[in-house]
Amino acid sequence: MSFCKDFIWGTSTAAYQIEGGWDQDGRGLSVWDALCRRKGAIWNGQSGDQACDHYNRYKEDIELMSQMGLQGYRLSISWPRIMPGGKGAVNQKGLDFYDALIDELLSKNITPYITLFHWDYPYDLYKTGGWLCQESPDWFADYAKIVVEKLSDRVQNWMTLNEPQCFVLLGHKDGCHAPGDKYHRGQIFQIVHNTLLAHGKAVHTIREFSKTKTHIGYAPVGTVHIPETETTEDIEAARRDMFSLETDGIWSNGVWMDPVFLGKYPEGYLEATGIHHPIIKDGDMEIISQPLDFFGVNTYSGSYSAAEKSEPASDIITRHSPTGTHPKSMGETAFGWPVTPECLYWGPKFFYERYGKPVIITENGLANTDWPSIDGKVHDPQRIDFLGRYLRQLKRAAGQGVDIRGYFQWSLLDNFEWAEGYSKRFGLVYVDYNTQQRIMKDSAYWYKEVIDTNGENL
Repeated sequence: MSFCKDFIWGTSTAAYQIEGGWDQDGRGLSVWDALCRRKGAIWNGQSGDQACDHYNRYKEDIELMSQMGLQGYRLSISWPRIMPGGKGAVNQKGLDFYDALIDELLSKNITPYITLFHWDYPYDLYKTGGWLCQESPDWFADYAKIVVEKLSDRVQNWMTLNEPQCFVLLGHKDGCHAPGDKYHRGQIFQIVHNTLLAHGKAVHTIREFSKTKTHIGYAPVGTVHIPETETTEDIEAARRDMFSLETDGIWSNGVWMDPVFLGKYPEGYLEATGIHHPIIKDGDMEIISQPLDFFGVNTYSGSYSAAEKSEPASDIITRHSPTGTHPKSMGETAFGWPVTPECLYWGPKFFYERYGKPVIITENGLANTDWPSIDGKVHDPQRIDFLGRYLRQLKRAAGQGVDIRGYFQWSLLDNFEWAEGYSKRFGLVYVDYNTQQRIMKDSAYWYKEVIDTNGENL
């Protein structure tokens, strides 16, 4: 059995992680540019200033995509490259870059999937309050309009936000990601709501100004719970934990997905915010729940649930994505994340049951420590094994009726891995950061075969 005949196989990247050119052709500063200059914030004091120099080498990278047989490419747009101050003046050279990139992709028969925001928030907007400002959803919608008007004659597939759980909570609560703040509860709850409003307003903007038929989604990070056994009781426990406030706190899937797909916050959430209740205006939930065409989700690992176990949280903001290795996990990646292939079965299954939208896996991959061997090649059997195991589970879900439309491996290139700098490698293509040499890893050739057979060889 293979995946559906129109299944899309691709890879994902993010602008700040690969583009470089931080001060080239009129680009403005982002919060990541600022954080990378804070002593001790990033591993070894590294930054995305040059990264993979994709801004100047995009044709070379698209040629590698073509050699790999990619059908789709999920990229993000750098907001400060388009609007250096975040609002107002538009940088034509920034638009021209993405204009040329889209044309190059299409010339190689690679379908672009654009994510409007993948964490590189304009620094000038941050200085005026950022996501905490009531105007922030409108700033984002105005930026979306500029991009859509320029690219939608050729681009049909759009995503609004990437992993809002991460840029809101890691960036504004824990302070380990940009902008590096530690806001109090009331501020966090308001940022959550403003972020969801920004998503909804961007969806409306895409539909209003697109020049072609659109397919619009959203790419939160999916916190997946796997039943310890496939008994009815454990399956129900995992399903409950997937959307429980008590299990995952404000990282809960329900907080970030129910408003978008069901038009309401999960039961108990607003009551739990107490005196820190966010400002919610009439009509906000209708804006947030603009209809979407697919359910995009980033999934790397999961935690296990059993009916007889209960671990309630006392504070909905203190706990987040699960850590540590469960005895049923196969081990850990270089990031310390558990290897749990079943998350690509149970995650899509539970999300499809609850939200009823076609599923696209917008990120999934392995952090490893790869290097060129004496023969000049990069042998990464762990990544091949990891991806093979995960994709078999995704195939199992598809075979049981879950409507799965695509899979985007993270990532095309080794790249700047946020607070971890260049210490972790996720790419199918090895990048020598000193010379910018690219080497397709063994996993890239393996992935090409998967694509060529539409997954029949898994």
